Amino acid sequence: MRLLPFDYAIRNLGRSPRRLALVTGGSTLVSLLVLGSVAFARGLERSLAATGLETNALLIGSGSEESVERSELPASTADVLAASVDGLAVVAGITAVSPEIHVALPAVLAPRAGAAAATDAAPALFRGIEPQAFLVHPQVRLVAGRWPAPGADEIAASPGAIARLGGDASRGAATVTGTRTGTGTDAGVGIGTQVEVAGTPFAVSGLFEAPGTAMHAEFWMRLDRLAQLTQRTTRSCVVAALGDAELDDIDAFTASRLDLESIAMRESDYYARLGEFFAPIRLLVFVTAVLISTGGALGGVNAMYAAFSSRVREVGTLQALGFSRAAIAVSLVIESTVACVAGSLLACLLALAALDGIAIDFSMGSFGLAVDSTAIASAIAAGALLGVLGAVPAIARCLVLPIPAALRG
Repeated sequence: MRLLPFDYAIRNLGRSPRRLALVTGGSTLVSLLVLGSVAFARGLERSLAATGLETNALLIGSGSEESVERSELPASTADVLAASVDGLAVVAGITAVSPEIHVALPAVLAPRAGAAAATDAAPALFRGIEPQAFLVHPQVRLVAGRWPAPGADEIAASPGAIARLGGDASRGAATVTGTRTGTGTDAGVGIGTQVEVAGTPFAVSGLFEAPGTAMHAEFWMRLDRLAQLTQRTTRSCVVAALGDAELDDIDAFTASRLDLESIAMRESDYYARLGEFFAPIRLLVFVTAVLISTGGALGGVNAMYAAFSSRVREVGTLQALGFSRAAIAVSLVIESTVACVAGSLLACLLALAALDGIAIDFSMGSFGLAVDSTAIASAIAAGALLGVLGAVPAIARCLVLPIPAALRG
């Protein structure tokens, strides 16, 4: 089969700039929506995977396998675990066992002097910790200030947590400035800034980061102070670095201490279950993107149909010159696919510039959209598929006519 020259299809793209712009624009919209939905799913998956470590064991209350916030453990669980299980990781003589409280509380940035008081308290995730927490969460690093002092009304803030309250954090800066949306109040956020947590003022003593994890959108405070603030005597969970111990050792501990009413799992398994819990949301995002992109796809198909249908005489002439209908169809598919893939590449550039890393809040904190190779490949595949399928109706319209009827146009 003798094919038409490749540059013949490319030159035809410029014959109608308006139609080319419409086809490319429709492909850009479709690809951008597909890319955004994949970036959402990939970002959530990567954030949960990076938060839970394979080397950590997580003890939570029985029946709370999918929500550590609902979990309750006796306050003595961490000490009993450290004394009962041999082989747990030890750093500088300290056993890497971290009791923690996870709770969502309303928080608001305290206004500066002379500024109007803000009333729109936003829910934020607070984690009560002891110094051992840094042994089991190596993803966390302090970038400014210090960690909260024992018994003090102090908190450490992450960039995502500050953003939830309307602030903006600069890595390593001693002061952080931002503008609260919806209040018209300039709020300075930095070391010493006051944050009202459930009506109680706390000073920001330090800024920390945990890039790519759910902890990047949390506030941390001392465990005893958070327990006092929430009036609870129990803990949400205990995180232990396994070291030379096995998860079976932790399971045996929970089985022998029925009074603790706890279960053990790998921290990575817990966050994998959270990913399964959010699977319907990821599906909803993808379905919504597909439904919205259908409009752009139909616009591109209509433009391609109009562009090809007006070239019936040209197609008839090519057949009269000896080119087969299959060769002409291949040329038209190439023309359509090149236009749509160009739109996909434009969508990828827009996504890298505007979507990559954008924070999305969810119940466990926040995660960033991940415009990675998978998302980009999905967008390009969507554009290529649109180019092939969009050309089919137009090709059928052009090639169904006999040569004499096509030449009469």
